[in-house]
Amino acid sequence: MLSSLKQTWFFNVRGDVLAGLVVALALIPEAIAFSIIAGVDPKIGLYASFSMAVVIAFAGGRPGMISAATGAMALLMVTLVKEHGLQYLLAATLLCGLLQIIIGYLRLGELMRFVSRSVVTGFVNALAILIFMAQLPELTNVTWHVYAMTAAGLGIIYLLPLVPVVGKLLPSPLVCIVSLTIIAIAFGIDVRTVGDMGELPDTLPVFLWPDVPLNLETLAIIFPYSLSLAIVGLLESMMTATIVDDLTDTKSDKNRECKGQGLANIGTGLLGGMAGCAMIGQSVINVKSGGRGRLSTLVAGVVLLILVVFLGPWVSQIPMAALVAVMIMVSIGTFSWASIRDLNTLPKSSSLVMIATVAVVVYSHNLAWGVLVGVLLSALFFANKVGQILYVGSDKAADGTREYQVVGQVFFTSAEQFVAAFDFKEVLDRVRIDLSRAHFWDITAISALDKVVLTFKREGTEVEIIGLNEASATLVDRFAVHNDPKAVEKLMGH
Repeated sequence: MLSSLKQTWFFNVRGDVLAGLVVALALIPEAIAFSIIAGVDPKIGLYASFSMAVVIAFAGGRPGMISAATGAMALLMVTLVKEHGLQYLLAATLLCGLLQIIIGYLRLGELMRFVSRSVVTGFVNALAILIFMAQLPELTNVTWHVYAMTAAGLGIIYLLPLVPVVGKLLPSPLVCIVSLTIIAIAFGIDVRTVGDMGELPDTLPVFLWPDVPLNLETLAIIFPYSLSLAIVGLLESMMTATIVDDLTDTKSDKNRECKGQGLANIGTGLLGGMAGCAMIGQSVINVKSGGRGRLSTLVAGVVLLILVVFLGPWVSQIPMAALVAVMIMVSIGTFSWASIRDLNTLPKSSSLVMIATVAVVVYSHNLAWGVLVGVLLSALFFANKVGQILYVGSDKAADGTREYQVVGQVFFTSAEQFVAAFDFKEVLDRVRIDLSRAHFWDITAISALDKVVLTFKREGTEVEIIGLNEASATLVDRFAVHNDPKAVEKLMGH
């Protein structure tokens, strides 16, 4: 027990605590901004970020990953909040959590294995672009002080790690935020601060049950939103977990993460917060700042609450330029620059999937649509490629029997090629089709086999099929008609 606690919680205490501090500071403006997008009070997003981070630290399947209120989830809530109000949003958050737990128990997290590396790369690049674009409003129509502080912040972030001792002791993003805050206060520099984003809460969250009627009408209202929130939340969380897996060279439990996200959203709904999920930007900040274990996520959530409730006056003075510098660092570090360099060397299909994923996510600001397009394109390219790997050769035996040897996969994309490989005009008494090195995958393939056999039989040729493997034979027995005398007689018009 103690050994397990040490391995998951206390193996990297200093790194996790310092990283959690950085993440907590970076979460504040994000949570406020996402609350504004959803049309709710800033404290709803801040409470959500606190409760999501704390619960997921214990229940999640990916140590070191940060979950909180997110923009992708906020966009899905706008209509619900506008038409029905906050209480229905809290009820939808609870149902979202319940659906995610069910998905976890159904082990649907394993579906991530169908997401190709090209889609993940496109997802990462799109998020990097969106994170950078989100900083542009803070860098337009501002005084030169903002540009100077942002440049200074980037200088601290990238140069401090080169300093032998200090660079290893303190995360450079934390030093950036603290240093620029002190400078802004000391010199009275008039720049936009966290306090200008919205009013910070001054009380702790309290347990509450959504004030909505418990009936089918309520369920009909919230279910479509809850289902969308559950799917988008898990999709973003699973993708983020995959990215953090790569950054840390460790594996995560995707199904446990689904259940953890569900528990976190239920806790969030009961504390008056909006639904949330994993955050790629903050997760990358955590990892880059040295966070690796569950402690970093817990510290981020607890410190966030302490900062906004008890240290609000100080936190409100943090210049947005400092946080912009941190987020620019995140966007630069998140973007896969190798994917641009390797565009000419990678298969064109992989590059097209990556670019399509980026384009759809950036255009729609909807991660689910981008990933869906990427997965569909990957599947189409794969099916087309495998469908082309089909060979049908033939030899004529001494007794006049024509033997066809089929090698490869026969399914919906290769079925026509399979049929076209047979010469039905050749006058033959007997044909043998050797399928020992072939596999039939679907009913389209079985229909193609029926067509070949029945066409030969119409020409008066006897057909023998040999070498069917067990799986293919099962499909043939269930769906084929060429071995059913009555069906053959009917199809041949006798």
